[in-house]
Amino acid sequence: MVSSEPMPSSDQTRLLIVEDVPQVAQYIRGLLNTQASIKLLDVVSDGSRAIGQIRELRPDVVLVDSLLQGRVKGPKLVEQIHEAGLDVPVIVLTVPQQPVDEDPGRGVHGVLAMPFSGFDLMTRIAYVKREHAAASPGLAQHVFTVFAPKGGVGKTTVAFNLAVAFGQQGQRTVLIDGSLQFGDLRALLRVPVDAPSIMDLPTDRIAESDLADVLWRDPSGVDILLAPPRIEMAEMINPRDVDKILSLLRRVYTTVVIDTSSSINDINLAFLDGADTIVEIVTYDSTTIHNTISMADTFRSIGYPASKVHYLVNRADSPGGIDPDDLHRALGRIPEHRVVSDGHLVVRSNNEGVPFVLADPAAAVSQDIARVASELLGTRPAAAVAGHR
Repeated sequence: MVSSEPMPSSDQTRLLIVEDVPQVAQYIRGLLNTQASIKLLDVVSDGSRAIGQIRELRPDVVLVDSLLQGRVKGPKLVEQIHEAGLDVPVIVLTVPQQPVDEDPGRGVHGVLAMPFSGFDLMTRIAYVKREHAAASPGLAQHVFTVFAPKGGVGKTTVAFNLAVAFGQQGQRTVLIDGSLQFGDLRALLRVPVDAPSIMDLPTDRIAESDLADVLWRDPSGVDILLAPPRIEMAEMINPRDVDKILSLLRRVYTTVVIDTSSSINDINLAFLDGADTIVEIVTYDSTTIHNTISMADTFRSIGYPASKVHYLVNRADSPGGIDPDDLHRALGRIPEHRVVSDGHLVVRSNNEGVPFVLADPAAAVSQDIARVASELLGTRPAAAVAGHR
């Protein structure tokens, strides 16, 4: 029986540090090394560059040393961040001899006096992020990376239909074709070769205004950031580009869905790192199950918490001689989601380039995808599907 307790959030906090003392920066890096819940974006040593980096990297929290020297001193930088309307909480680092008052109305959302422990740092970051989110009417972003350690399991079809299902549930959704070499979504949707792609985004700085001319607007209502039109172009995209793109899309869309390739490389790791939740596709196939177990070991070694990965059993009504209990034992838990098969509807819809959730909303496979979307958004607990198993 699946527990009804909510799973802990796997959302990473994206942190930017503005610090010009190398020893202090190195000390903070050391404290963060073992913290999988924090993603350190960068350490900026020059306060005059901080505003630009905040706009480009879009962190969740910024740490600013109040003793920052250079052309822009610490207090002045905090003031500039606040006046720029960047909507990011700032924690000010100081020393006991120079106390700073916490004042969100003036851009100081938290204060941390040196020296401090890892517990002090993590607690303050979590508190500031939580309080700022509660006070902000902004978008409730979700980033889902759909991944499978083996091809042929319906990953791209699930990602596309899941994105459409999110849109049907009121989410402003963007779908990223993360299979950069072969452009799986380009093939599925039969997009013209001259359609804009991720290659058309500037690599030095990405702004919201750049999106309108780059995203492909699918008739289903989902915006799609397409892969390059040619295989060799994929090499021009690097993990830092991925990080910038995800940072921007988080601010513009309520839900981001990423369809990845089945390989493990720097680009895929960037997509996996950037996800709040990894939706890993599993089928009743011995090779897929073997690869899925191997990926579980890899994710643990990377430092992903178990709650970051949700297993989705595709074609769940076609066990192919494998006992579902054997799958549960192999994974070490009951998969969170299941989707039944409907070969006729799915193949016909894919051949027509339309999502099956729109082609036949009443079909069992469409209902399953809609339910999975609700579960992932937290509007319906995963435990509710226990009766379907």
